[in-house]
Amino acid sequence: MKKINLGVIGAGRIGKVHVETLMQNIPQATVTIIADVDVDEACKLAERFGIKNVSADYMEVVNNKDVDAVIICSPTNTHVQYIIDAANAGKHIFCEKPVDISPVEIKKALDAVEKAGVMLMVGFNRRFDPNFMKVRHMVDEGKVGDVHIVKITSRDPAPPPAEYSAVSGGMFMDMTIHDFDMARYITNSEVKEVFVKAGVRIDKAIGEAGDVDTAIITLEFESGAFCVIDNSRKAVYGYDQRLEVFGSAGMVSVDNNFPETHKFYSANGVHRSLPLNFFMERYTESYANEMRLFCEAIANGTALPVNGNDGLAAVLVALAARKSFEEDRPVKLDEIK
Repeated sequence: MKKINLGVIGAGRIGKVHVETLMQNIPQATVTIIADVDVDEACKLAERFGIKNVSADYMEVVNNKDVDAVIICSPTNTHVQYIIDAANAGKHIFCEKPVDISPVEIKKALDAVEKAGVMLMVGFNRRFDPNFMKVRHMVDEGKVGDVHIVKITSRDPAPPPAEYSAVSGGMFMDMTIHDFDMARYITNSEVKEVFVKAGVRIDKAIGEAGDVDTAIITLEFESGAFCVIDNSRKAVYGYDQRLEVFGSAGMVSVDNNFPETHKFYSANGVHRSLPLNFFMERYTESYANEMRLFCEAIANGTALPVNGNDGLAAVLVALAARKSFEEDRPVKLDEIK
């Protein structure tokens, strides 16, 4: 496979993850330029991996003739413009989720991508966790029969600053959106209706910023399946990521990942390590799989495993969830579409 040259926009936390993954784990890819408004951060990241080109201007990535594809890791409110500019320059695009919090804006980006004939992949990395991929394959193979109930537990080890919640689009948009995508991915069906009960149980500052930190969400799918998602911004024991799929022929489940597998048995009880405490530890392998498949799709001209329409679908569910919480009633997706 030919070498894929990539330009990265955004040298923050997720930008660092993708640059490290691409430079250390994807032999067919190389990062040739990094841009960030904080050019010092971009320089530090570039120096670490021997990347020569750095800029404070994202357009230097977009217009770089050697760049085959652009990785967008900047704040959400920049995504649509960056996608449009990259598409107009003929670059393939990987964009972190969400594409935007407005379906109208997302549609502008998707239209630009379609018109330019380039690829757009959205960063729903959890799809590429080996265990979750295995569950999807088992569902496709009919191992659990008709899917009746999906249960997703997604709890962070610590809440974000309240000011983050105020600009991120809220918990449903910045956190639960991964679970909405996972539910669609596992069931291979579209959401029909959403019902939410949510509140502030952890940090009153989050509530003052107009968000929630604890939620139970019920999804009804067009296939007839149901999904229950429980979210919390704070699990004192670590990053809690579990999945269960129950169907007419059986059940399959995925537990948390642990740093070690030993258990200590004594007269005082059974003890084991806490789950991995941060998303970058929990999903290290999924980030690598995500980038590898993106590069393979570009090199081989094959379909992307997750695209802009998937990004739009998850945002529509997030908006329905917010509406359900605010109006305390079930909300059909048709109301949002």
